[in-house]
Amino acid sequence: MKLSEFAFEFPEDLLAEYPAEHRDESRLMVLNRKDQTIEHKQFKDLINYFDEGDLMVLNDTKVFPARLYGEKEKTGARIEVFLLRELNEDQRLWDVLVDPARKIRIGNKLFFGDDESLVAEVIDNTTSRGRTLRFLFDGSYEEFRVKLNDMGQTPLPKYIKRDAEPSDIERYQTIYAKNEGSVAAPTAGLHFSKHLLKRLEIKGIDFANVTLHVGLGTFNPVEVEDLSKHKMDSEKIAINENAAKMVNDALKEKRRICAVGTTAMRTIESSVSSNGQLNPFAGWTNKFIFPPYEFSLANCMITNFHMPKSTLMMMTSAFAGHDFLMEAYQEAIKEKYRFYSYGDAMLII
Repeated sequence: MKLSEFAFEFPEDLLAEYPAEHRDESRLMVLNRKDQTIEHKQFKDLINYFDEGDLMVLNDTKVFPARLYGEKEKTGARIEVFLLRELNEDQRLWDVLVDPARKIRIGNKLFFGDDESLVAEVIDNTTSRGRTLRFLFDGSYEEFRVKLNDMGQTPLPKYIKRDAEPSDIERYQTIYAKNEGSVAAPTAGLHFSKHLLKRLEIKGIDFANVTLHVGLGTFNPVEVEDLSKHKMDSEKIAINENAAKMVNDALKEKRRICAVGTTAMRTIESSVSSNGQLNPFAGWTNKFIFPPYEFSLANCMITNFHMPKSTLMMMTSAFAGHDFLMEAYQEAIKEKYRFYSYGDAMLII
């Protein structure tokens, strides 16, 4: 398939700047692949589509406050630093994006906080916007991480044109987030409230936790018409033995296995054995899923409404069927569903 097949006209007013007032009261579009039907529900109605013994696979990654603002030495220019990934704990080396990039060169120092107790030195120019920084800080590693957290802001996506607010600290995080390491939330999971999770548990639905630390690779634009030429950035994943066993048992018993979000789906699809089982794994994945693709494990998926031509939309298309998904997106625009991270949800069964 070609990049141009994932284009659609998107009305900017459907971009969600804020989350729904209550997590589980976002709208939910239900796509039935067998019947080719579309239903319009609320997210909390999700419970009606699952039975005792069904399994949901959740990504338990936790977003950290990855956006910092510093001042360049001498000029005092305000520089945004977006922490991408930690390269070396002992040396406090990080891959970052800087904005404006043209002002930052190797050897420049950046000062953070009113007391300037945190300083970073640019030691590498990796890409046009990317840099490697060495943080200089008098204190233990634990104190350093506390300092980063105190100074950082919730890394709302760039298309949200407002500053992060105190409420975003909680709302741009799933309620089951546990393992810190993401620079963006696994957004399908944002719709689950404590009350809905409890109701699902009471009904007998099981939950398997996996981890994918979302990096900017998930959002990097595809710039080649031939999708097979696109390379995903690597992201760190972990699947423990318990999660693998839960998925494999559900497979064997032909129960419903629902991947909550594209990140959960990519995680499990990155570690499938030759006999179609899920293997425990800890490492990195750069798996790019686009049509046509044969999914090995999950037979159900929850996801949000994604940007035109995004890798997230491509994976959803591979799962739902391309024509059916494009029809659903047109229906979503007509019915004024809210798009992107803080937007509404889709259940594909």
